[in-house]
Amino acid sequence: MQYRKLGRTGVEVSTQCLGAMMFGSVGNPDHEDSARIVHRALDAGINFVDTADMYSAGESEEIVGRALKGRRDDVVLASKFFFPLGDERNARGGSRRYIVRAVEASLRRLGTDHIDLYQMHRPDWDTDLEETLDALTDLVRQGKVRYIGSSTFPADLMVEAQWAAARRGGARFVCEQPQYSIFARSTEVAVLPTAQRHGMGVIPWSPLAGGWLTGKYRRDEAAPAGSRFAPAEDSNWKGRTVDADPSAPQRYDAVERLTKIADEAGLSLTHMALAFVGEHPAITSTIIGPKTMAQLDDLLAAADVRLDPAVLDAIDEVVPPGTDMAGIKHLVGNPSLDAGNRRRAR
Repeated sequence: MQYRKLGRTGVEVSTQCLGAMMFGSVGNPDHEDSARIVHRALDAGINFVDTADMYSAGESEEIVGRALKGRRDDVVLASKFFFPLGDERNARGGSRRYIVRAVEASLRRLGTDHIDLYQMHRPDWDTDLEETLDALTDLVRQGKVRYIGSSTFPADLMVEAQWAAARRGGARFVCEQPQYSIFARSTEVAVLPTAQRHGMGVIPWSPLAGGWLTGKYRRDEAAPAGSRFAPAEDSNWKGRTVDADPSAPQRYDAVERLTKIADEAGLSLTHMALAFVGEHPAITSTIIGPKTMAQLDDLLAAADVRLDPAVLDAIDEVVPPGTDMAGIKHLVGNPSLDAGNRRRAR
């Protein structure tokens, strides 16, 4: 395992970050097994764990908190806020009112007195960004949070957040957590260069494109039991099917071409896909999200894999730099893209 500085913070984190989205009812409901996965990751050299309050409605934070007992000081612990966890109208978003409630609930579930990296899970287009940053700055000054970050922010909002923090003398986002994979490369156009320009760390999510880049989904074959595209009775992902996605044929074609590239390089598709993300100089730590111990062991084996320039060039032929595979959604919820906001009033 290798380590890199998290932006300009001086904190060193492992180049793989253990993502905890699959711990709990949405993924692995066995708390003890999930804890063993955490311990195995830490023993392998991972010192960076990322969860969120909305993962299995707080259950993931509870699992992580219990798993880290006795080892908390060895870990850079990250969590996130934004999504609603109940029906109360104001229990969501980036308002001061919600943030001060959300952090207390996360601290309680995690069983800790501070969160090392507290991230805004999505942009809140309806709340003044300065209000959000002021509230987060107060948490840093109170010692409840060490650093703050953003997730799935477009480049222009990343810049606005940096400027707002500088204007007000408050805490700034030290990192961004974007979607980035061989299938989702539009991030290379502006988000990654913006992070580099402002000295921000980058912690990409979904480096395996929701499992597509493991090769588990194959043309004319049923999705594996337990996967997000498995039949409803075998999945916690509401029984969505692979072929219901109109982009599936293009994805199948890409996976077949990428598998051939990986085979020629002597790698599994999974390892090549993870190594691809880590090759970009903006990347600090890649989030891996295992549900089982076997998955974790396979992902850990990719930690030190490097790709030859010829392999990277071959990948570029399948999905060109700065582009996305059909069907990729970056989930920023930008209201500027709503039809009513991009057409002149008549």
